[in-house]
Amino acid sequence: MSLYLPPYRVQLEDWCRWNDEPWSKVRAVVGRSFRMRGPQHSIYTLAANAVWRLMTDYDIDPAQVGFLALGTESSTDNSAGAVIIKGMINDALLANGQNELARDCEVPEFKQACLGGVYGVKAALRYLATDGVGRQAIVVCADVAEYAIGSTGEPTQGAGAVALLVNGDGDLLEVDLAAVGSDSQYRIADFRKPFARFRQPPRDDGQMQDLPVFNGRYSTTCYIDATHHAMAAMLRKRPGRSLDYFDEVDAVFIHRPYHRMPATGWVMSYLFELAADGAVGQAQLREYAADAGLDDEAVLAELRADNPFEAQAAGDGDAYPWARKLRGHLLHTEVWDRLIESKLSLGAEAMKDLGNLYTGALPAWLAAGLTQAQQGGIDLAGQEWLALGYGSGDAAEAIPMRVAAGWEQAAAKINFEASLYSPVDLTQEHYLALHEGRPSDLPPLVPHDEFVIDRVGTADGPGFYDLGIEYYRFVR
Repeated sequence: MSLYLPPYRVQLEDWCRWNDEPWSKVRAVVGRSFRMRGPQHSIYTLAANAVWRLMTDYDIDPAQVGFLALGTESSTDNSAGAVIIKGMINDALLANGQNELARDCEVPEFKQACLGGVYGVKAALRYLATDGVGRQAIVVCADVAEYAIGSTGEPTQGAGAVALLVNGDGDLLEVDLAAVGSDSQYRIADFRKPFARFRQPPRDDGQMQDLPVFNGRYSTTCYIDATHHAMAAMLRKRPGRSLDYFDEVDAVFIHRPYHRMPATGWVMSYLFELAADGAVGQAQLREYAADAGLDDEAVLAELRADNPFEAQAAGDGDAYPWARKLRGHLLHTEVWDRLIESKLSLGAEAMKDLGNLYTGALPAWLAAGLTQAQQGGIDLAGQEWLALGYGSGDAAEAIPMRVAAGWEQAAAKINFEASLYSPVDLTQEHYLALHEGRPSDLPPLVPHDEFVIDRVGTADGPGFYDLGIEYYRFVR
C-alpha cells in the first residue's frame, strides 16, 4: 500500500473557531483535520501520485502489471478513467529511464460511492485467479470529498488516494473471496451526485465542484442497514455460532466517513446478531436493555423489524431510537471496551488526520493499522481481520482477511507517515478561497516528484477539440 495526500490542510480546531462550533464535540465525533485538493490537483493526479509512490516504494516491474483499476466517486471524465492514470505513470517511468506499463494492461474504473475501491480489489483478485495468473494488479482508490459551506458534512471533508498492489502472494493480507459477504439495496435519496448539480457558476480554477446531495439521518440508517446485511451474509458462510465471531475477530476496519461512524456500524451489527441469535442472544439483549432502563420488547422489535425505513419515515428521522439509547449505555460498559473499542483501535488515532477519503478511507485505515503494528512491534501474523466496506445508495462488502506470515517486511514500506509530512495549514481566508476555486488567493506550492495539472484544454473546433481535457505534467 502507498498513499498520497495533498498538502493543503484544515485543522478542525481552527474550523471550529471560525464557525463557533464546539471543538470538544467535533474532535470526539469527527477527528482533528482534513486535506483539500489544490488548484493543480484532480482526482486523476491524486490517483497517479499514489500509484507512482507504490511502484517506487515496492520496486514494481511495469511489465508485470496486467490490471490497473481506479475506484472513485469523483470522476470528472465520463469516458476515460484508469487509462488516464496509466498515461501519467508511463510519463514518469520514461522520465526515470524505465519501461512503460504493458500494452495488455486492463484499465477499468469502478463506481459505487465509497465502495468502488473494494469492488476493484475483488475484481483484481478474480483477475489473478483466472486469466491474470502470474501477473500483478494495482487498485487505486482516489476521491475528493467536498461539502457545501455551512452543511453538516463540512467538517468531514477530505482528499487523497491509496494505491494497493494485489500480487497473489499475500505479503500483507490474505483474502478468501468465497467467504465474503455482500449486500446491495437501492436507496433513492441517500447520498447522490446527479449531473443536475453542475448548473452552477464557473470557478476561477476551471474545475467542477462535486458537492453531494445527502440526507444525514437517512444516510446513517442506510449505512447501518447495509453493513448489517453484509455482515449477516458473511456470517452465514462461517461454521459455528455467528455471535462468537464478535469475540473471535482480532481487528475490524470499517468505512469511516468520520471518526465515530465505524463504532456505530459495528455495535449495531452486534446488536442485530443478538436479536437474531435465538433465546440465548435475545436474553443477553434484554439484560443490556434492563441495565439501561429501556423497554426490552421495544428494543428487540426495533432490531428485528423487516424494514427500518418505514419506522424512520413515520418518526423524527431516526430508524433506531431504542438502539441508539442502548448504544449510549453500552459506551460506558466493559462490553464496549471488549467488543467495540479493542476491535476498532488499531490505526484509528492516526486516521483522525485524514478526513473522509471516500473510496480511500477503508484501505487508508488498513495502512494505518499495519503501520502502527509494524512500528510498535505488535505480532499480527495469523490474526483474523475484517474489512467492512460501504457505498451510499447503497451496498456493502464484508471481507474476512488473515494477516500473512512475514507481513512486517511489506508493512515497513507503507508510506503512511510520510504522506502526512509538510502540510500547509490554511487560514479561514485561504480555506474559503480554495473551497470557492480562487487559486490566485492561495499560498503557492512547490510540487516534487509528482503529477500536476499543467493546463486545461479550451479548443472547441472546428479543426481540433480538447475543451475541458486536462493535460498533466510530471515534476521531477
